[in-house]
Amino acid sequence: MDNPRRYHYRSAMVLSWSRVLIALIVAGLPMHLSALQKEITINVEPGRIDCFYEQAKAGQTIDIEYQVIDGGHGDLDISFEMAEVTGRTIVTDYKKSDNIHRHPVHYDGEFKFCFDNEFSRHNSKTVFFELIIEREGELEDTAWADIDLLEGLTPEEFYDMKVQDMEDAIKRVRNNLTKARQLQDMLRSHEARDRNVAEENYFKVNVWSFFQILVMIAVGVLQVFMVKSLFDVDSRAYKLLTKL
Repeated sequence: MDNPRRYHYRSAMVLSWSRVLIALIVAGLPMHLSALQKEITINVEPGRIDCFYEQAKAGQTIDIEYQVIDGGHGDLDISFEMAEVTGRTIVTDYKKSDNIHRHPVHYDGEFKFCFDNEFSRHNSKTVFFELIIEREGELEDTAWADIDLLEGLTPEEFYDMKVQDMEDAIKRVRNNLTKARQLQDMLRSHEARDRNVAEENYFKVNVWSFFQILVMIAVGVLQVFMVKSLFDVDSRAYKLLTKL
């Protein structure tokens, strides 16, 4: 028969590894069920307004950052409005290429986020925006603050504490990776906008160069025709030039 102490130790180890497995599974889940994080790229047609609606609770904070990454012919601007569904406007932007807004929520309700391209009649706008709705300090680790963890702990409690430490470390790594991914997404949106601007400038340079070449060819042909006409006394151009 196994020693009761050894059996007790094995039970504690099984419980510890079970909690580690749970922590790993939880780390792969969304950051918080109560928090919201969205990264969306939309195409707003000319003369239209596209709106999105999201719920927020009292005590949370709304963070939204948007950027026009393509607008056709270098037209990188759009109007933005954040408002309550009751009609009260919170913030408005008129014809801006990018901006960041932060708004604390004082009571539960639904909010709308609208991108307005009505001022443009020909160019559609590609807009990338990131929306985060979460509570302040929601990701901070305060589970073991101001507690003497080693005083009067049984072996089982000690293992539970270590597992909790591992869970907290995994959560911190996950949160840091999430922030890094958000930064990379924003850098990609900046890169996309710069690439679209460069391609638009390249197109304009090519069109203008082609037009200049056509003008140079036309001027060259006209000069040759005029010079030949000066030596052809029977041509209509010679008679016209002599009259002038």
